[in-house]
Amino acid sequence: MAQAAAVAKPPAPPRRRRASATPRRLPYLLIGPAALLMLGFIAYPVISVFYYSLQEYNPTKPWRNGFAGFDNFVKIFTEDPVFWDTLVFSAKWVFVEVGLQLLFGLALALIVNQTFVGRGIGRAMVFSPWAVSGVLTSAIWVLLYNSQTGVTRYLADMGIGSYGTSWLSDTSTVFSAAVVADLWRGVPFFAILILADLQSVSKDLYEAAEVDGASRLKQFWHITLPHLKDAIILSTLLRAVWEFNNVDLLYTLTGGGPAGETTTLPLYIANTSVDAHDFGYASALTTVAFVILLFCSIVYLRLSKFGGENK
Repeated sequence: MAQAAAVAKPPAPPRRRRASATPRRLPYLLIGPAALLMLGFIAYPVISVFYYSLQEYNPTKPWRNGFAGFDNFVKIFTEDPVFWDTLVFSAKWVFVEVGLQLLFGLALALIVNQTFVGRGIGRAMVFSPWAVSGVLTSAIWVLLYNSQTGVTRYLADMGIGSYGTSWLSDTSTVFSAAVVADLWRGVPFFAILILADLQSVSKDLYEAAEVDGASRLKQFWHITLPHLKDAIILSTLLRAVWEFNNVDLLYTLTGGGPAGETTTLPLYIANTSVDAHDFGYASALTTVAFVILLFCSIVYLRLSKFGGENK
């Protein structure tokens, strides 16, 4: 017994120290100030728009300012024919621009994805218009469409058309002229995204298809296009939103004219707020535009099955 008692007890295992919570919270503490700043810059304008959409607010007529409830929204849908005209034109503008930009961007991406002499220079030339700002793009095309020094002057010198013709002042040509100007800047966006996705397509798939006797068209339809599905869906959605909100190019080129032929809903909102100083009604129009974009985006992503497996 004494001998057993003399045997020393094994030492107790050391107590594990609790891990400090500070290292785990450190990343959130570091990004916290930036997140709060971004939230303030995003949340405050959105909340302000929703607030003023329920107000009658015009700084030039302060005696009429006050709570309006849903009167602005009732006016939009029942008393404002300009809203419906601009909404229809916005849909037409988005559909034409995004469709053409996708087609030309896909074609350019397929071309510059091939191996040829001077491919680097070719890619730089294709992508360079995307680096030009919208206002500068508008200034370039205003000069090109100038009736005295632009394209129409040189065409008239060759006997095509007449002198003094302005495509931006003619209701029959202004839409096409604006579309071409925006195509020049928008096509590289699709070309860049599609080319980046094309780089990840395995060459083994094309080699196996050639062994099986598949033509170039079948390879494109069954290999290339399914692989580009998500890139096309995302790029068309982003570009559709940007084209819907396009103000700088149309404002600089046409100002919404002639006779309101090129007035989109965002341009109508800008004119209502800046020129007419009716910020309450403009906020209501902005809210309606936001709801339309949100609804269309959700429906588009659901119908296109973005992120799903290709069958």
